[in-house]
Amino acid sequence: MSSRLLVALLISIFMMPAPVFTAEKKLVVYSSRKWRQMEPLFEEYSAKTGVRLIFIAGKAGNMLERLKEEGKNSPADIYYTVDAGYLWLADEAGLLQPLDSVILEKNIPDQYQGQDNTWFGLSLRASVIVYNTSTDAAQKLRSYEGLADDYWQGRLVLCSSKAIYSQSLVASLIAQHGSRKTGEIVSGWVENQVVTPFSTDTTALEAIAAGIGDVTMANSCCFAKMIHKWPELPLAIFWPNQESSGVHVNISGAGLTRWTKHREEAIKLLEWLSGKEAQELLMHVAMEYPVNSQVALIPTLESLGPFHADPVKASLCGELHDEALEIMKAARYR
Repeated sequence: MSSRLLVALLISIFMMPAPVFTAEKKLVVYSSRKWRQMEPLFEEYSAKTGVRLIFIAGKAGNMLERLKEEGKNSPADIYYTVDAGYLWLADEAGLLQPLDSVILEKNIPDQYQGQDNTWFGLSLRASVIVYNTSTDAAQKLRSYEGLADDYWQGRLVLCSSKAIYSQSLVASLIAQHGSRKTGEIVSGWVENQVVTPFSTDTTALEAIAAGIGDVTMANSCCFAKMIHKWPELPLAIFWPNQESSGVHVNISGAGLTRWTKHREEAIKLLEWLSGKEAQELLMHVAMEYPVNSQVALIPTLESLGPFHADPVKASLCGELHDEALEIMKAARYR
């Protein structure tokens, strides 16, 4: 090889662009949701996009505190939790950031969005009344407020006041009636309870099915999962407040963390979660209603019947959270 040719070859080698090694795309999700509910969705998304989703789960309040403690060093890209109250608290603590997305605006009603688009509802759960079908309860059921009437004394089962969804229901009543009237309603519930409040919706529903009390208030998803698994249970759903304010609807939702280093990828995941494919998957595994109104209900949810929802913005569950706690404490709601 001539020296001239060798020099030309070396120049061409050095001028070639360096190979690009792309790091694995990944997103870290802090969540209070159960992995078995999210696994089908995350596996599908990873298969479609090549983005690895790292799911770190814990109680909603604990994950919120973890975000606060980690601050700018947090690896979390998304905070995904149940109940608008926790999303509002995360926003108030400055842990979330606003985002603009035509897709999310199209798929998710404004009622289920946080202020400045800091969080978005991704599925819905209604707070329904459930009764034992072997009783005459169905004849007198009308509303949440009505369960404070003397008629229900010794017949009502409550879920713990520590449950965020119990607090959000009370917050929704404050939005409608004010503090004084809501305090009277909650005190009436406490007077009418047959036993000490149960820790979860599921245990409250099991108590009603066993004849411990006649009626309770529970999340629609818990009732749907139970009746889907054991259709023989003597339980039926009643949609409250259909002639007035509408049934209280809460959300499961998510937002981008303030310090995410993968903003665009995180937005794409939220957009996908609001779309038809993910909404249908979530209905099947969590029995929650789709937030996207263009998505048809699965048979189990369709069988529960239609309902009129309270139009109050979900963010009020957070804004009135402290006031709700004070009312429940004053009423000795345990």
